[in-house]
Amino acid sequence: MKAPLAALLLISLTGPALANDPIGFQTTTIPDTHNIRPLEMAVWSPSTSTAQPKLIADNLVFIGVLAVPDAAPTPGKHPVVVLSHGYGGNWGKQAWLASALARQGYIVAAVNHPGTTSQDRSAQAAAQLWQRPKDLSRAIDALLAQATPFGEADSGRIAVIGHSLGGWTVMESAGARFDPALFARDCNAHPTLVACTAYREMNPEGTPNGKAQLAADLSDKRVTAVVSLDLGLSRGFTDASLAALPVPALVIAAGEPSADLPAQMESADMAKRLPKTSTQYVEIHDANHFSFMSQCKPGAAALLDADVPGDSIICQDGKGARPRPVIQQQVITLISEFLAR
Repeated sequence: MKAPLAALLLISLTGPALANDPIGFQTTTIPDTHNIRPLEMAVWSPSTSTAQPKLIADNLVFIGVLAVPDAAPTPGKHPVVVLSHGYGGNWGKQAWLASALARQGYIVAAVNHPGTTSQDRSAQAAAQLWQRPKDLSRAIDALLAQATPFGEADSGRIAVIGHSLGGWTVMESAGARFDPALFARDCNAHPTLVACTAYREMNPEGTPNGKAQLAADLSDKRVTAVVSLDLGLSRGFTDASLAALPVPALVIAAGEPSADLPAQMESADMAKRLPKTSTQYVEIHDANHFSFMSQCKPGAAALLDADVPGDSIICQDGKGARPRPVIQQQVITLISEFLAR
């Protein structure tokens, strides 16, 4: 789909919000002390800019979102959301969610986790799975820094939202604790689960002190709410840490039956172990795991299959599903209402 047509489609899906609620967009790289794990970060923020918006995260496969590059942020404090992508994803895969929340007044940051992105599959970086929650803390540091170009962040309202492996990441940031031995036993009992396959590929236990690093407390006490989107690896979380999770949690699952990522063994199982008074569990009947990624363009499925046979599943939703933008609008509404409480 050519960019102008994509823009028209976006306008038809989002209505007047694009004109009435402009948003800015910026990218940056967060360095680390030893420059071992520089972190790419994209930020959407409320803006009053009247400049012409451009398509962000738009490519041959996925429809992008409209935002004004380098627009000045709206004055005043804004609540914060930090997004974590899944295994093999990138910051653009949840651009649909980032832009929607920014239009509601949030400063929204999304990072590329080194080693587990679509363009960076470094085995060494991927094995350092415990760095993913730390990536989110570094993003929060950047957003709360003085004289930030992203707008004034409200340090008392910081939510983390993650899809797939990103769901595991944000749960760790919120206070869940991972037990590698528990997870290993569960994978021995359920070896076909995709979480077990991905874990073996990343091989975090093959690194020095890998088990200890994974079992450590990786929480960020600044996080005030957490949302998981069809997460994986949750079966390695300890019952005690989930029962004591200190922040409200919204757990959203794909309801389409899945042999290797069944909701009942991941999202639903985790939700049952979380505090009942502060947890909301929602299963979207016609969503599958990929319904939480950006909408595909016409012809994208064929392009994906030509590159890697079978990858066209990324463009599919559940059997008889509503259009992906409709499913995603339901997700946006659920998250918006949850964060507004």
